[in-house]
Amino acid sequence: MRGGLVRGRLLKGGPVKGGPVKGGPVKGGPVAVAQVVAAGVVVVRLARGRRRLPPLAADAAAPATAAVAAPAAAVGRGTVTPVSGEQGISVVVPARNEAARIGPCLRAVLADPDVKEVIVVDDRSTDGTAALAAGLGATVVRGEPLPPGWVGKQWALRQGVAAARGDVVVTLDADTRPEPGLFGALARALDGHDLVSAAPRFACDGPLEQALHASMLATLVYRFGPVGPATPPPPHRTLANGQCLAFRRTAMTEIDAFAAVRGHMTDDVALARFLAGRGWRVGFLDGGALLEVDMHDSTAELWREWGRSLPLADVTGAGWRAADLAVIWLTAALPVLRLAAGRATRLDAALLAVRLLLTGALRRSYRRPGLGLLLSPLLDPAAAVRLTQATLRPVREWRGRTYPDLTPGGPTARPGRNAGR
Repeated sequence: MRGGLVRGRLLKGGPVKGGPVKGGPVKGGPVAVAQVVAAGVVVVRLARGRRRLPPLAADAAAPATAAVAAPAAAVGRGTVTPVSGEQGISVVVPARNEAARIGPCLRAVLADPDVKEVIVVDDRSTDGTAALAAGLGATVVRGEPLPPGWVGKQWALRQGVAAARGDVVVTLDADTRPEPGLFGALARALDGHDLVSAAPRFACDGPLEQALHASMLATLVYRFGPVGPATPPPPHRTLANGQCLAFRRTAMTEIDAFAAVRGHMTDDVALARFLAGRGWRVGFLDGGALLEVDMHDSTAELWREWGRSLPLADVTGAGWRAADLAVIWLTAALPVLRLAAGRATRLDAALLAVRLLLTGALRRSYRRPGLGLLLSPLLDPAAAVRLTQATLRPVREWRGRTYPDLTPGGPTARPGRNAGR
C-alpha cells in the first residue's frame, strides 16, 4: 500500500463537554446506533497504538553486515539457508518513466555502505530513465515485455530479484528518499520477520495537498489501526507499504511470490496477505526517521492516484469493504457534516475530539506538518467520497497501461504450506 499509518500515540481523554451539540449519543434511530458501534470499533483499533513494535532506527552498535551474514534466515516456522556465498544487501528499484524523480533516490542508495548493489529494472521507459540510472552507477536491467495477466510492477520486481545477488533484497519506489542507516535497520528487522515494510514520512507541496493527504491517511488508521502493531493482524487484514519492502532473496524466489500476486493493482497488500497466509511473519514498521516519500506532484494527482488504491478493492472482500466504508462515514465524515449544519450530537463531538488527537499524532508522519494537517479533519467527508468512488468503481489503469479486471476479494494464489517447510 503506498503510504503508512500513524506513528504517534493518542492522548487519554473522554468526550468533549460543551460546544454546539444536541441530544445524546444514541438518539436518532438506526444511524445513531450504528454510529455508536462504529465508534467502538475505531476506539478499539486506535487503542492498539499503546503496544507497538519499535520503529526502524540506525544503530551504529549493530552493523548491518552482522545481520546479513547470519548463517540462516528464519522464514515462517523453518529456516532457509542461503544457496550462494553472496552476502550483503541488494536494492531493487522498479522504474517506468521515472527520469524526473529517480535521481535523488539512487544517489542516496549508492552512497550507503551497507548496500552491495543497486539494480534498476527499466520497465520499457521512454524518457531516458535507463540512461540516467546507468550514468549514476546503478545496474540497469532492461525489462522484458509484459506477459498477459501481469501488472507491470510485479513483473519488474520479479526480474529485479532474479538478477540480485545479495542475501537481503530491499525494493524501493523511485519517489523514495532513504536516509543513512535505513538498509542496515531493515536487515536487522529481518531477524524477527520474514517480510518487512516501512511506513515513511511524507513530503507534501502546500497546505491543501497536506490536508487531503492527512485525511486519506486517517481513513487507513481508522480501518486498520496504527502502524507496527505488537500483535500481528489476521492475514486478510494485513497491510504493507510497497514503497519499501525487505526480505531474504532465497525465500522469496523459492515460492515465486510476485507471480502469486501478479494480477493485483494493490500489489503490496496482496503480497503481504499472501505471505502471511503461508505463515510468514510480516512486519509493517515505522520507518519515518529513515525514509521520506514525495508521492504526488499536486493535489489533483493525489486525489486521482492515491484515491485509486486506498480502498484495497482487489484484495478485500465485499463484506469488509462495506464495513470499512460504514466506519469512515459514521465516525469521520458524519461528525464534520453535522457540525457544519449545527446538528452535532455529543457522540459527534467526542469523535471530533478523537480525530483532533489523531491529527496531533500524525505530525510525525510529515516532513513539515503545518496548517494543512491541522485542517485535515474538515476534508474527511471528501476523503469518504473518494474512498466510496474507488470502492464502487475500482481503477485498472496505471502508468499508461490498462489491465483486465479481476474479481475482488483476495490474493490470486491460495495460501499453501508454510514457506519454511
